[in-house]
Amino acid sequence: MITFTICLILLVAAYFTYGTYLERICSVSADNPVPSSTCFDGVDYVPMPRWRTFLIQLLNIAGLGPIFGAVMGAAYGPVAFLWITFGGIFFGAMHDFVSGVISVKNNGVSLPEIIGKYLGSGVKLFMRIFSVALMVLVGAVFMSQPAEIIAARIDCPVLDDNIVINGFSAMLLLVMAVILVYYIVATLLPVDKLIGKIYPVFGFALFFMAIGIFCVLVFSSEYAIPELTSLKNQIADADKFPIIPTLFTTIACGAISGFHATQSPLMARCIRNEKECKSVFFGAMISESIIALIWAAIAMAFWGGVDGLNQALAENGNKAGVLVDIIAQSTLGKWLAAMVIFGVVAAAITSGDTAFRSARLIVADFLGMEQRTLRKRIYISLPLFVGALVIILLMPFRTMWSYFAWMNQTLAVITLWAITAYFYRAGGLRYLLSLIPALVMTYVCSSYVFVSPLMCGMENRTLAYAAGAAVTLAISFYFLRQFRNQRSLNGQKSS
Repeated sequence: MITFTICLILLVAAYFTYGTYLERICSVSADNPVPSSTCFDGVDYVPMPRWRTFLIQLLNIAGLGPIFGAVMGAAYGPVAFLWITFGGIFFGAMHDFVSGVISVKNNGVSLPEIIGKYLGSGVKLFMRIFSVALMVLVGAVFMSQPAEIIAARIDCPVLDDNIVINGFSAMLLLVMAVILVYYIVATLLPVDKLIGKIYPVFGFALFFMAIGIFCVLVFSSEYAIPELTSLKNQIADADKFPIIPTLFTTIACGAISGFHATQSPLMARCIRNEKECKSVFFGAMISESIIALIWAAIAMAFWGGVDGLNQALAENGNKAGVLVDIIAQSTLGKWLAAMVIFGVVAAAITSGDTAFRSARLIVADFLGMEQRTLRKRIYISLPLFVGALVIILLMPFRTMWSYFAWMNQTLAVITLWAITAYFYRAGGLRYLLSLIPALVMTYVCSSYVFVSPLMCGMENRTLAYAAGAAVTLAISFYFLRQFRNQRSLNGQKSS
């Protein structure tokens, strides 16, 4: 309990200390104009109260990551607490806050356009393609998984036993169809008409879920949270899944997630003044890290330790959703467990619909197509939904999740380098705040390519890590050269 408590205190304290420091060095001021007033369109640029934008941002970024990812990551042992805490503060919260502030200061433009401004047109073109692909993959993940959870709780043998296509039952397809209809509506409607109204309800459900599990951990003597006594990898197959890089990709949303930076422009277009950035962007990420910390703790404690958790994962086909359901029903009872599952489903669905919405805005910014007209929103959205359905029907979930995890962290890498360029232009040593996380995550994503069995799967681990280091050096050299070139161009323009 000591390790857990210290980590929780550090996360809360970071909001008032590190968050305030970042606010100062980013020159955040309530007097600066914001996109919701300068670019108001009644569709995407709509001012909303701070509490509403905070809850929407939290639901946008939470998804299944801080729950399922934390449960899977807890299999590595209490070392997961360190990554959630320090990753959440110095990697994730910094990443979310600064990318959000940059978006606010650039009229709420989408992430690829921001990347292009600070890293050049070549990287911008890559990011346009990469980020849209990731958004479609996120939409597919967050359509299939909540559908499976809901379908599993509906007792209808006629539909459950009727396998229609590729292992999908009629019930599962029916639930996915309902979720898809919701996604279409949420993607096309103005942000304040559906998302702005129902997300707060879902947000409270998410908080209820976390508070319920937290109370079980604190007040029940039945569960003991393992303490951090070493950095040993305790996962069942440690050789196949080393802490570096797989822990850093398994727990993404609870520590750092590139997906978050794609969501920040959505709320950057809705905040009423820049001083709201700290609570909306930094605060939402800290909240997500706390949720991940709670789920990692209960996952270890519920099965009597890390070994029991690994055994439970093996017995349930490594399906984190099954373990979450078992934990909820056993600790909170049938009715409260239903609220927990509702929170899980809500988190997933609300991240899915904003993923599609973000993809629509990225494509619209790329094409220069206005989005006031419903017809034009439909033109962009339909191919995105078709792509997600193809992924769901053709790709196994574990493969889908693994590629999502890597692409997610790769996007974080590029965003961190853009933030570093932003700080570098501002002068001083503040760029070190993002340069160090950028280097770490570049190495994580590079080494993952060579270590992961879904990619190169090199058996010679020393050579795999060396290859990751070489790629990291090459990428670092490229971006640092871009920084110098951009600074030179800016100097010429000013002179």
